[in-house]
Amino acid sequence: MITATSFQTDSASSGHESIRIVTRFLEAIGHPTSLPRLADHILLRFSELSRYPHGALFLFEREHRHYRQMHTYGQIKSLVAPSVMAVDHPLVQSLIADQHIVVGLEATLTPQSELSDDIENALPGSYTLAVPLITHGTLIAFTVLHSSTTHATLSPVTMELLTAMAQGAANALDSLLIYEDLRQSQSLLRRTDRLRSLEIIAGGFAHEIRNPLTSIKTFIQLAPERKDDSQFIEEFSRIVLEDVNRIERLIQEILDYARYMEPQLTNEDLNDIVTSCLYFIQVKADSLGIKIEKQLAPELPRGMLDRQQIKQVLLNLLLNALDAVGKGPGSLRVRTHQFQKPEGTLFMQIDIEDTGHGIAPENLEHIFDPFFTTKHTSTMNAGTGLGLTIAHQIIQEHHGDIHVASTVGQGTTFRIILPALHQ
Repeated sequence: MITATSFQTDSASSGHESIRIVTRFLEAIGHPTSLPRLADHILLRFSELSRYPHGALFLFEREHRHYRQMHTYGQIKSLVAPSVMAVDHPLVQSLIADQHIVVGLEATLTPQSELSDDIENALPGSYTLAVPLITHGTLIAFTVLHSSTTHATLSPVTMELLTAMAQGAANALDSLLIYEDLRQSQSLLRRTDRLRSLEIIAGGFAHEIRNPLTSIKTFIQLAPERKDDSQFIEEFSRIVLEDVNRIERLIQEILDYARYMEPQLTNEDLNDIVTSCLYFIQVKADSLGIKIEKQLAPELPRGMLDRQQIKQVLLNLLLNALDAVGKGPGSLRVRTHQFQKPEGTLFMQIDIEDTGHGIAPENLEHIFDPFFTTKHTSTMNAGTGLGLTIAHQIIQEHHGDIHVASTVGQGTTFRIILPALHQ
């Protein structure tokens, strides 16, 4: 015999468990690390609360105008939840129009959640639950939950909790999708920024391989006549091999610079990276009559850096400085040194100073803003206007700082500070 007291105890116990489920769910979606993990949390907690043991999450794909099944829980069958549902699918249309949980194919249905015959035929089975994930009035995803066994009608409280969880899930999913879109856009912009600099680098590359190609050509032309001269063959073979290796290194430098890769921190010599960048811009500087002054600290500590990303930053700043100076005479000074903060942290510093036209005071505070451009033409500001923004982001990802100081008519100095390894 079930007494009123035992019924109240069971209800309270069920209510407490529901609250625990909702609490665990909110904690899990507070800081989602990936789309699959978020989808797994959504389906797991929805299943626990509704007691529907199987489920699938469908995500809207804008380019195809359909909802694709991107994650499942339990053993949901394709007849219950097909892999793709078009926007004009009856269930999708019902969720878009009503924006309410659809409880279907049970003996008793509330009026607002009744399914049409079309939906019932589209999702065969006895017990199916569809939960819309809506943000800004748009159905960005939905879950289909299924049970093949006898299932009690969901209580009004459970429906309210499930609706609240659906809103939290929609917000978390929307934020994660925006973050993923932003990350992909930033990756594309970085790749574009690298490729945009290749035109200048190619000029330096063509100049640098001219001499080794000349020596190789000379050897090929003279080899038939001097084939019996062992000293000539030995000496020129050595020179040709060195020149071939030099060309290979130059090609690898360009390929590494153009190829996008995830940040990979390795133990690097910053002076070596600076020297490599100056090597590539020397030809352009000579053609403009700009003198390059290099003052590199001999005992500069090493640092954990992504070599190609730091080269990207330095090349952009150096090319920008050359454009600012324009046709010489003018100068570009690059200096490195180390310093230590009072708490003992060791840092490396790079200063890039030019004698160009400078940057107006009202522009300095916006120099790292996305899409901000100054009136003068420069390599950094050509195209997207994101060169300095990307440089700023790369330095921040290295836990460093980048600053700029400028005087109109006198020049500009960019200062980069990066953490160093203690020797």
